[in-house]
Amino acid sequence: MDFNGILFFPLTPFDERGEFHEAAFDQHVSSGLDHGAGGVFAACGTGEIHALSAAEHARVVERAIAVTAGRVPVIAGAGGSVSTAIEQAAAARELGADGVLLLPPYLVNAPQRGLVDYVRTVASAVDIPIIVYQRGTMVFTPDSAAELAEIPSVVGFKDGVGDLGQMHQIVLAVRKKRGDDFVFFNGLPTAELTFQAYRGVGVPLYSSAAFAFAPEVATAFYRAAHAGEELADTLLREFYDPLVRLRDRVPGYAVSLVKAGARLRGADVGGVRPPFVDPDEADLAELRAIIDTGLALVKEN
Repeated sequence: MDFNGILFFPLTPFDERGEFHEAAFDQHVSSGLDHGAGGVFAACGTGEIHALSAAEHARVVERAIAVTAGRVPVIAGAGGSVSTAIEQAAAARELGADGVLLLPPYLVNAPQRGLVDYVRTVASAVDIPIIVYQRGTMVFTPDSAAELAEIPSVVGFKDGVGDLGQMHQIVLAVRKKRGDDFVFFNGLPTAELTFQAYRGVGVPLYSSAAFAFAPEVATAFYRAAHAGEELADTLLREFYDPLVRLRDRVPGYAVSLVKAGARLRGADVGGVRPPFVDPDEADLAELRAIIDTGLALVKEN
């Protein structure tokens, strides 16, 4: 599976009645494509997959595919119970998604054999490319990751843990099994802060939460970081570091702040669904200042 550019995880907008706002979603995805997204990951973590009904999940994926129209790969979120993951993956396949991002089984701790079986069971039930998302209750050893790589439909691995030593071992183990025919990417919140470190262990791709509300800043960082330009360090210091400090203030802000940032930029995305909470006025003011700083730095350069 070929990704070229920032991996875009669109928000799921809700209207004043709390229902999926299709027109706002279409516009949101279209804007991301116009800013050079290398892939669209619909109904995933930033898209509040945990809060979507089966019908809503399918509609979000369907609209992402329609708007993207083959310009870049569309990956749908799937996860939770093994039955739910299979249902979501099957719906994504039927709708024409290019693959699924398989999230962990929620609130279930399991041994390595069980985690591999979770992935294997979904892969056996639905013929669709799978990217495994390591985070929370689903963390693999290098040996288990190599076992995953032996499943033909498992084509990628997203890391949301941040253990670089372990990740380097996983890359080496998987490459030994599959060669270069496998995708790795950094899925930590605000992955720009760890872009260089991950690239050093063989993981050059990353997802960008900031891209969903400040694509100009995220794109400028992406280009500057790859070119070794000073702007990348300046944005890390003046935009991303303050954003992370604000993000870490309240649980769930990794999504809530992204949605709030999109609203501040004029997108009609609504608020988050419980159990997430929207930022208060003081945090919104701080977020607005961070966004303004980032945009000003990009404009200057």
